[in-house]
Amino acid sequence: MLGTETPVTFQPMGKTVRAASGTRLIDVAAGAGIALDLPCGGEGICGKCRVRIRRGLGEPGAAEQKFFSQKDLASGWRLACQTIIRGPITVEIPDTSLLASYHKILEEIRGTAETALAPTVRKQYVELPAPDRRNDEADLIRLEHALGPFDIGLDFARQLPGRLRDAGFRGTAILADRELIGFERGNAESPACALAFDIGTTTLVGMLLDLSTGQEMALASRLNPQTGIGDDVLTRILHSQKGPAELAELQQMVIAAVNAMIAEMADEAGIARDQIYEATFSGNTTMQQLLLAIDPRWLGEVPFVPATGRGMLVHARDLGLHIHQRGRAYVAPVIGGFVGGDTVSGILATGLLDAEGPCLLVDIGTNGEIVLMAGGKLSAAAAAAGPAFEGARIEHGMRGARGAIERVAGNEVLSFDVIGNVPPVGICGSGLIDLAAEMLRHRIISPEGRMSAPGQLPDDIPADFRRRVIGYENQTAFLVAGEAETGTGRPVVVSQRDVRQLQLASGAIRAGIVILLRRAGLEPRDLKQVLIAGGFGNFIRRRNAQRIGLLPNEIDPKRIRYEGNTSLAGARLVAVSASARAAAEAIARQTEHVDLASDHGFQWAFADAMIFPETD
Repeated sequence: MLGTETPVTFQPMGKTVRAASGTRLIDVAAGAGIALDLPCGGEGICGKCRVRIRRGLGEPGAAEQKFFSQKDLASGWRLACQTIIRGPITVEIPDTSLLASYHKILEEIRGTAETALAPTVRKQYVELPAPDRRNDEADLIRLEHALGPFDIGLDFARQLPGRLRDAGFRGTAILADRELIGFERGNAESPACALAFDIGTTTLVGMLLDLSTGQEMALASRLNPQTGIGDDVLTRILHSQKGPAELAELQQMVIAAVNAMIAEMADEAGIARDQIYEATFSGNTTMQQLLLAIDPRWLGEVPFVPATGRGMLVHARDLGLHIHQRGRAYVAPVIGGFVGGDTVSGILATGLLDAEGPCLLVDIGTNGEIVLMAGGKLSAAAAAAGPAFEGARIEHGMRGARGAIERVAGNEVLSFDVIGNVPPVGICGSGLIDLAAEMLRHRIISPEGRMSAPGQLPDDIPADFRRRVIGYENQTAFLVAGEAETGTGRPVVVSQRDVRQLQLASGAIRAGIVILLRRAGLEPRDLKQVLIAGGFGNFIRRRNAQRIGLLPNEIDPKRIRYEGNTSLAGARLVAVSASARAAAEAIARQTEHVDLASDHGFQWAFADAMIFPETD
């Protein structure tokens, strides 16, 4: 029960706030503007929000006893999500427990389909005869003679007569489709701009576009602040169910970040925000509903039904977007279930409909989306891979942020690359895939995923790999970086449990691929191309992804192609082309949504996909 307020001091920030007794430490930190890394949403199951209590140390709970040794517990190490404020407390927060300020975000879009430049927003200069006794037509009819029929909102209808007269009936009309949204004095040469956004579960990326050329004017990206609630969409759905305030909180987190990105891009391009007339958004089903503040609870219940299907066109002001006061926002259409607007964007941007022969599009992430184009038909499914690729549920896993081991290689001696070129503090998904592939090649891991104990290793493995297989907390583990090498003074290891988590994540996506191919009567070798989309997927190595079975190893790696951020690419296309927007709507409706859980063969396919391939 909440009681009297007590001081809480955060170090090394030197920040002291007051909090009610009985409040969780993570809530106090959030109120103090300190963003902790909470992949599990504060449920005590990921162990990432590690803090050291310097004053006011309490007894450890069961979750903390699981994640810390007795020595660490005695030294004051605790989990912020499990720590309850009981009295004055001083908390030391290591950098590794903070939400990464430098996050490796994929902004690049490449290999995207081209479309005719024909935006829904246009400017047109008009010269109208001034009213007199011989021509007393209504102002809107007079303007229609020059523009053709249009719609107008009541607020602007109230302003237009005065604007026409102030401009001497000569000026530039601004139309969005059929709606007249602005009228500027004279022949306005100011640019007409639009925004395209990829609203990802983990990251946000935005692009400012000149609608007269379709060219990029500025780019911005940042971590999705909703990760402070939880890494995966299910955690956020559960949070939104607590009440209207929590749903509004999730929406405002994204809107605030988007508005900050808009200001950043407008400043970089040297334009005013009222010269931005439209924003387009692409994301997974949950993210799009949270953006719109549409209750996503039924996405969390069987049969996982989304609220929207067709794209949503709304007034930007209704979302709180800081663009032109009568600007609009377009949110991409949804295929079904968790297969959302980002998948539609991927199909559109890669030109998948025009692919020659069977082609697969895979967006690898917490909620992996898979699309198969075969025989002129599209089918799509979402595979619940879980958060292992984002570092959650991995002993020393982390997102692709500063200090993360992102690449591992080695024949005789292990080597690795670290994001930011700093001492490592953990390992991210791409590094984990690389390491698993190397351990398979050196027969440290069996096809079933069992890690050999130090005394059971093959005789011919390199000495450097042999020394790295150790006992760690009552299980076998692989030492990636020793205490002296890391930025935390603690070793970075990958344990037997971590390998199991990787098998689950990889197996879910591979099983989804198998099911879609099987339904089309195809084998992996029949695929002409495999297209890899999304932020995480574009940082993995093809051969290593094939070695662990994440991608089909039956095809030539040269047929696996990286497509960049296809969600952003699709959002850009629908911002600059009305025909692309119509194509996106058609794609969403013609793509068959496959519910993997209801397929009778999925569990068998998943069990098979958990086994690593026998050979390279």
